[in-house]
Amino acid sequence: MNTPTELAALAATEPTNARALIIPNAARVPLDQNAAAVYLASLAFGSRRTMRDALNTIAAMLTNGDADALTLNWTALRFQHTAAIRAKLAQEYSAATANKMLSALRGVLKTSWRLGQMSADDYARAADVQSVHGATLPRGRALSSGEIDALMTACANDASAAGARDAAIIALLRVGGLRRAEICALNFDDYDAETGALTIRGKRNKERAGYVANGAKDALEDWLILRGNETGALFCPISKGGTIILRRMYPEAIFNLLCKRAAQAGVKNLSPHDFRRTFVSDLLDAGADIATVQRLAGHANVQTTARYDRRGEQAKRKAIALLHVPYRKRAASIVEMRGETR
Repeated sequence: MNTPTELAALAATEPTNARALIIPNAARVPLDQNAAAVYLASLAFGSRRTMRDALNTIAAMLTNGDADALTLNWTALRFQHTAAIRAKLAQEYSAATANKMLSALRGVLKTSWRLGQMSADDYARAADVQSVHGATLPRGRALSSGEIDALMTACANDASAAGARDAAIIALLRVGGLRRAEICALNFDDYDAETGALTIRGKRNKERAGYVANGAKDALEDWLILRGNETGALFCPISKGGTIILRRMYPEAIFNLLCKRAAQAGVKNLSPHDFRRTFVSDLLDAGADIATVQRLAGHANVQTTARYDRRGEQAKRKAIALLHVPYRKRAASIVEMRGETR
């Protein structure tokens, strides 16, 4: 029997089999009968791009780059194909990324079965691949209070409408731990100015309550004075001329504005998701119970919330700082030595 590694090589080197997995132009069906398209449409907006990229990668693996998510014949996949995919993903990606891609694969296979394009037996066998095991260091980091202050100062130094908008967005990321897509999905009517309550729409159309207070409330209300009280998206694009355009922003725009403000503030290695890690870590550090933090962050289970906790990394750094290494820095002699070796 072939090993998983041999199966991975087989999938990458047999063009005859690979071509058989591509849907011919003449056989292509409407999108409402395309398993990948139907699966992607069932996902929350913020997840579609990630899972489509995963399916495109898998399709390219199986066909030497000749097919993508919408042109691969997912109904033709059998266990030998999915086992090969799993082996190759395990070789090339971290366990977390590989398992996310396998989740997309299983989702398409189940959709194929639900559409009546795959028998129950074929679906069960093809989907019966184990998750990839492994552990990686936690991604991202928690922001310091000084870094958050610098970001808000960068916005305050911008007297335009963009400065007020960006300050409000950063404030909500700070006190709500929102995802980029959740910021974009907010509507004017989702905010109750009297109570500070904010209705947040998360993954899988789940709603949760957030709360805005103190400086975050002030920043949001300053933005609303400029935006006006028309219904629609809470945060909007702003033209180069400074005109507020009452339409919804895209997650990429949130990423870009954060990169801009981080550069202005001198904050390095910042990702939007670091605000969620900071949100979770700071609440736990302040004594909030983890179940409450889980609900505020919109996590499906408490284990996910625990993975966002970066307090342990700070404790590790402090512990290592207690260990003494008897070495005296000798910068002058090192510079002299460097000159002699050139």
